[in-house]
Amino acid sequence: MIPPMLRALAIACALLAAGLAVAADPRTNREIYLYQGPDRDARLAEGAKKEAQVVVYSTMTVQDGKLLGVAFERKYGIRVTHWRGSAEKIVQRAMAEARAGRSDVDVFETSAHRMEALYREKLLEDFHTPVFKELAATAFPRDHRQYVAARFVFFVLGYNTNLVKPGEVPTSYEDLLLPRWTGRLAIESTDVLWFAALTKAMGEEKGLAYFRRLAAMKPAIRSGHILAAQLVASGEIALFVTAYNNNIETLKKAGAPVDWRAIQPAFGQASSIGVSKHSRRPHAALLFTEFVLSREGQELLKSVNRVPASLAVDSSLNRFPHEMIDPSLALDEGDKWDRLWSNLFLGGRPVERDE
Repeated sequence: MIPPMLRALAIACALLAAGLAVAADPRTNREIYLYQGPDRDARLAEGAKKEAQVVVYSTMTVQDGKLLGVAFERKYGIRVTHWRGSAEKIVQRAMAEARAGRSDVDVFETSAHRMEALYREKLLEDFHTPVFKELAATAFPRDHRQYVAARFVFFVLGYNTNLVKPGEVPTSYEDLLLPRWTGRLAIESTDVLWFAALTKAMGEEKGLAYFRRLAAMKPAIRSGHILAAQLVASGEIALFVTAYNNNIETLKKAGAPVDWRAIQPAFGQASSIGVSKHSRRPHAALLFTEFVLSREGQELLKSVNRVPASLAVDSSLNRFPHEMIDPSLALDEGDKWDRLWSNLFLGGRPVERDE
């Protein structure tokens, strides 16, 4: 029989080994993520094949996740597990796992301001991929490269072409204040960050004065960008002020009487991707991230009418001057802008998001 002390020591060593297997050495991961030697691609593919799986936490739809996952599995023989949740739940889950000393996730893909939150919590890591050179400059955060945009969405005017004549389509935000639009406009109920970015671009005092005038136009407040776009197509909404351009474009391609226009300054939001600092499958994590950002992955996103971040992929959805909404507006000033938005457009009710 094994003496109790030796048995306890053996159990402790086994638990320690298990803990080390769960929590990867971030220094080793960083070396893998940043390696640029001549054998990089071969080492990455070989390491990923041994790891055999990649776990992705993402807000992309189940259909989009499956599209990318199947293509990646077919190309590399590596299984993709896609856990889909809201942006907020992804951050909560990641932080809970970190506190528990676990690391189930390899890749994060969600809104830029939630990725910035993961960056601030030190749950991401620097990484390099040759496809960075193909991405739009607006795909990168200002101060680091621990995440990068995989896809964009832009706020544009969406309108019903049967209800809005070509010469009537606004060409500036001031045009929205013309008397003809009273009672004919709609705004999505959660577009606080667009409001904050545009207000700051105008100059806060002038911007708030503008939005008080816009609120006086009595715009309809709708929940859900897809639903509001469908209401534009049906004629219930003449002009949707905060439409997503890809939603309107999808309906237009299907034959609906809709079109869209980007007016300046045009703002977008990014869905960004990054690798987990403590991934247990770092080769697979980087290989999948690179695949999503590559021409092949970006073409797949374009095929389901997402706006690709790669300039190597031709898209009619990003051919206008634009800038990304600063993630710090949500993280550092969110309460302020929520309160202002609520008072202007929601009658003091709280902003109810389902990210």
